[in-house]
Amino acid sequence: MKYAFIKRHEGEYSIRRLCKAMAVHPSGYYAWKVEPMSLRAKDDQRLLGLLKHAWLESGGVYGYRKLTMDMRDLGERCGKHRVARLLKIEGLRSQTGYKRRAGMRGGKPAIVAPNHLQRRFAAAEPNQAWVTDITYIRTHEGWLYLAVVVDLFSRQVVGWSMGSRINTGLVLDALLMALWRRRPKLPVMVHSDQGSQFTGHDWQDFLRDHNLVSSMSRRGNCHDNAVAESFFQLLKRERIRRQIYSTRDEARADVFNYIEMFYNPKRRHGTAGDISPVEFERRHSQRLNSV
Repeated sequence: MKYAFIKRHEGEYSIRRLCKAMAVHPSGYYAWKVEPMSLRAKDDQRLLGLLKHAWLESGGVYGYRKLTMDMRDLGERCGKHRVARLLKIEGLRSQTGYKRRAGMRGGKPAIVAPNHLQRRFAAAEPNQAWVTDITYIRTHEGWLYLAVVVDLFSRQVVGWSMGSRINTGLVLDALLMALWRRRPKLPVMVHSDQGSQFTGHDWQDFLRDHNLVSSMSRRGNCHDNAVAESFFQLLKRERIRRQIYSTRDEARADVFNYIEMFYNPKRRHGTAGDISPVEFERRHSQRLNSV
């Protein structure tokens, strides 16, 4: 900092007077002028370029912890504190914070299943337990509703559906996608809240016909379905909050991109060993095949 000050004012005053005032030796200033950046500073600039690329690739949502992991995957030897310092200097930060709109409680549900899940959000194998829920996305055309089915083993979104109407067909389409993709051989627990889409006879009959076991949260208790809630918070915080959608089709395309191009194949998860859901399941399959 002292050398930079001297360089800015060297045309106005003599170098020796400035060096004496700043308590530095003139030889040190001339050496700095020839090579103003240290090796460490040069390496910081190189590393910052890699960090910017990884941050942009994440859609601007990763913070210093996940970016540190990305750097280590590239073979870089850097600590999280150094990454945090460089990101702060550059003004790069993770996407945080999204306040959910308060919902309204409906009337008494038609069919209520027991809470078999009991907040056991860890599964030992794929297709043991799925959670499902619905959220809303604002567009200039009106609301777009999104239903998802998430596998608790890897947190992968295995089924999803979007539409302009929030009805049983919306959630059945998401569940059909999950069944088509996963083709489970054993019964799967499907956990939901007590929304009208899940308590009707169509939903319950579909579960029974496809060897699926219904489980429901307690009335008005969002924590019983925390994994689905967590996914919606990530989606809104990392993507929807950053966009303004003119049409439902525009919102559909962006949500599809988030789920299938980023969240499932790329986004790191602490519950999945800080790797993506797809990679987590791939490694699990490799371990089973190697036994």
